[in-house]
This record gives sequence, C-alpha cells and structure tokens, in this order.
Amino acid sequence: MTEPASSNPLAKLKIQRGGLAPKRRKPWVRWAVIGAIVIAVAFVFLAMPRKPEVQVVSVITTTASQQFAQLTASGYVVAQRRAAVSSKASGRLEYLAVAEGSRVKAGDLIARLDARDVAAQLAGAKAAVNVSQAGLASAEVELKNAQADYARVQSLVKQNFVSASAADDARARVERAQAAVAQARAGVENSRAGANAAAVAKDFTEIRAPFDGVVLVKNANVGDNITPFSSAAGSLGAVVTMADMSTLEVEADVSESSLAKVSIGMPVEIVLDALPDTRFKGSVARIVPTVDRAKATVMTKIKFDKLDARILPEMSAKVTFLSKPITDADQKPVLAVNPAAIVEREGKPVLLRVNKTDKGETLELVPVQRGGTVGESVTVTGEIKSGDRVVLRPDAKLANGSAVRVAGR
Repeated sequence: MTEPASSNPLAKLKIQRGGLAPKRRKPWVRWAVIGAIVIAVAFVFLAMPRKPEVQVVSVITTTASQQFAQLTASGYVVAQRRAAVSSKASGRLEYLAVAEGSRVKAGDLIARLDARDVAAQLAGAKAAVNVSQAGLASAEVELKNAQADYARVQSLVKQNFVSASAADDARARVERAQAAVAQARAGVENSRAGANAAAVAKDFTEIRAPFDGVVLVKNANVGDNITPFSSAAGSLGAVVTMADMSTLEVEADVSESSLAKVSIGMPVEIVLDALPDTRFKGSVARIVPTVDRAKATVMTKIKFDKLDARILPEMSAKVTFLSKPITDADQKPVLAVNPAAIVEREGKPVLLRVNKTDKGETLELVPVQRGGTVGESVTVTGEIKSGDRVVLRPDAKLANGSAVRVAGR
C-alpha cells in the first residue's frame, strides 16, 4: 500500500518545476531614476548661493629706509684683527688661563708651557754672569795695585833708588792688568747676553695676549704638546684663537656688474640673520681692488656706525646699499600693503581682511590710515598686523561679513 505524499519526507525535497517566472524591471525605468537623481542634485547645487572668488595679498612689515635701497648683497661678519696665538717655544702645555669667550687685555697671560729646562738654563746663565763679574772685580783690583806700584817705582827712579828697568817692569804689569780688565769686562757682557737669551727663551714659554680681544676658540688643552710651525701627529700649533671685537666689519660680495653703484663712504643698512629685528647703520669702508673670477664678485668691507655686544664673528648678514643716509626714524618697522588693496567705503580708506571661521572664509572691513610710499607698497596704520590677508582690488559688492573663496584653492 502506497504512503501519502504528505507523510513521505523525501517528497518535500522534490524541486517544483514550472510555475510563474519573476517579473523583470524594464531598463528605461532604472535610467529614469538615475536621471531624476542627477537633476535633483544639479538643482540643489545651482540653487545654493555661490561664494565670490577673491585674490588676496599679505600685509608686510618694512621700513622707510627701503625706499632708498639701491643694491643688496650678502656676507659675513669678520674681525679684521684676528690671531691664532702660539709660542715660539715647544713643550707641554702646563697652564691655561682662558676659555672660549674670555676677554683679555694686551700682555695678559693666556697659557704657560713646561719651562723647567729653560729655567735651569737661565739659572746657569745668571751664575755665569756672577762668575764673570767676580773675575772683573779681581782684574780691576789687580789693575789698581799695578798702577800704585808703577807710581811708587817712578818716584824711586826719580830719587835714583831703583833702576829704570824696574819702572819698565812696573809699567808692563799695569798694561797686563788693563788687558785683563778689558777681557773680564767682555766676559761679563758675554755672560749677560747669554742670560738675556735664556730669559727670552723662558718668556717664550709664557703665551700672552698680543692685543685686547676675546678668545674665540680654545685650540689646546693642558697636557697637549705645543710645537709651532709643525704638522707632527699629536702636536698642536696655536693655543687659542682670539679677535679684537672692536674691529668687526661685514665682508659682502657685490656683483662686478653692479660695482658702479657702490662707492667709498656710501651709507648702508645691515641686517643680521641672528638679529632679524635689529637694523644697523653703517658705511662702505673699503673696496678690495680685485675680482673673484669664480664668482664674478668684488668684496666690500662694511663698517658699523655703532657696534653692539650681540654682534659676533661669522654671523651672516644682508647689506642694503642706500642712496642717502638714514635716520633712526627711517629704521622703525611699519606695516605696508599693496595700494590696490585699499578702497574707499563711506569716504574712509579700508582694507577687507579675510578671516577663517567655522563656516569658511569671511570678510572684515578694517579702517586704516594711509601713509607714505615704500617701494611699490603703501604704509598703513590701524587694527591690522603683519601677515594678515586682505582682498586685492575688492569688488564694490563685497561687504563686512561676506563669505568668499580665495582664488587658487
């Protein structure tokens, strides 16, 4: 007997053939939906208010002296009086009295070498002087005795108590004593010269400052062997390098094609990279009469009108050659901007400053006062600072609070 299909579990696994197939969506419906979305997005985009595009320039810091600039050059601060201090003697460095930055006066003791050998030579030379002086004293006593005997013999000869030959012998003794004295005096001079030479040799072991200045580099340490004019391994020449800080100048290279613009005594303005906020006045002291063939430049020596303790050798410097002397007021920093950024609003000059906000970039009208011209810029004063971005050639429609888009972004 056959079991019902509902009771047969295998019947549930049979694939039902036939039936209705799923309906397919027509292609034009899908493209219609996509087109509707694109049109909606375009409509929203076009309906949104568009931000005007603006060009901006920056407010800069400059000085009135820049309007007199004729030429610029770069260079370095150099001490015209500089020395690598060493000794003519050779030996081990025993004492060092200075370090980098030490200020010394001419003649001050900087260092001392081991001088035991030359000290012994000096002591021997002084002893030789004493010996020679004693010999001179003895010869002078002998001379006095010989002269006294000769005078006595001459008196006896006149009285016919002794013969003339006795007087000749006495005179010969005097002459020998005179020669002995001359020889003794020469010996004293010779021994003194030897003592002086030994003293000079000892002085060579003491290294002293040749002029007033500052120690720039300490080239040796206690215990080093000092051998001037030698490149032997393990030995050093100079003990310290020092410079006279009162002779600091700027050596600047000027292109030979621009040399005609430079003259002796020409005023200059100096800015050091290490002191960018300070401007120093100076003048052209010398022009080196030769051209660097490799760089096609001529070196100019620039002296400072007034030295500053902060100026140090080897500082890099920028030199601006000026057409006329400047005053302290000309060197005071001022704010300047492209004149095309200044516009009139309600009869007053203003700048349209671009500020960044959470909603983007917006404009702020800043009232300013127009000043003089510095190069291609105009000085301004007001509630503005260096580095602020302002709109260049702003449109009359732009107002305070307007949202803008900076060109190039």
